[in-house]
Amino acid sequence: MKIVVCIKQVPDAKDVRLDPVTNTLAREGVQSIMNPYDQHAVEEAVHLKEKLGGTVTVLSMGPPQAEEVLRQAISCGADHAVLVSDRAFAGADTWATSYTLAKAVQKIGDFDLILCGKQAIDGDTAQVGPGLAIQLDIPFVTCIQKIREATDTELVMERMMDDGYDVLAVDYPVLLTVVKDINTPRVPSLKGKMKAKKAEILVLSAADVGADPKKIGLAGSPTQVVDVFPPPPRGERALLTGSIDDQVEQLVERLAVYL
Repeated sequence: MKIVVCIKQVPDAKDVRLDPVTNTLAREGVQSIMNPYDQHAVEEAVHLKEKLGGTVTVLSMGPPQAEEVLRQAISCGADHAVLVSDRAFAGADTWATSYTLAKAVQKIGDFDLILCGKQAIDGDTAQVGPGLAIQLDIPFVTCIQKIREATDTELVMERMMDDGYDVLAVDYPVLLTVVKDINTPRVPSLKGKMKAKKAEILVLSAADVGADPKKIGLAGSPTQVVDVFPPPPRGERALLTGSIDDQVEQLVERLAVYL
């Protein structure tokens, strides 16, 4: 089985800030990590490879430093890594990102299964996975919480719903997005870390994947951030000070006016 896993390097959630000029996430000087949902996608891909055989190729679109998360994926059992990196990709929205990843997947070649995390924690749109499937003209299923059965011809899985879950069977090729309930990512072994350190990362530019310049980056993004602002304060606020007993007394006095 040939599996492709799309992963993303994102800013650490505890150190997120916006660029006041571009209204995009500031990434320079900010510690980055693999998108948490993508870690589960990598783990599930490696698990399927161990069960059915085949290869796992991890794919990421980002700056050169995104090699870090690709090597992390290799240390956890992935076989190959591809980084799509070009200044022309800067400012891409989910539409342009899906198009770029689709061109990269086509460049990689044949595949049976594509796995993605449900969403990235920096954008929280959950659009790139389905968008990639649309670009590739293949079926997709989102929010997979468990793969019940996996064979060389089909997958039987549970799709998380608000009131329970659906059980679905799909043939290949297909794209799945996964949630955190699907597994527990493994800790890289020493052997895995050594393999990742020596691994060659294939870097592809916009020209390498044959991307249309009008469909990538800001130029290919139908949606753009026009303004960023904090939500307006809701109602009156009061700060209680002093000892716990003093604060309790102040709170009781304030609540008394509503009785």
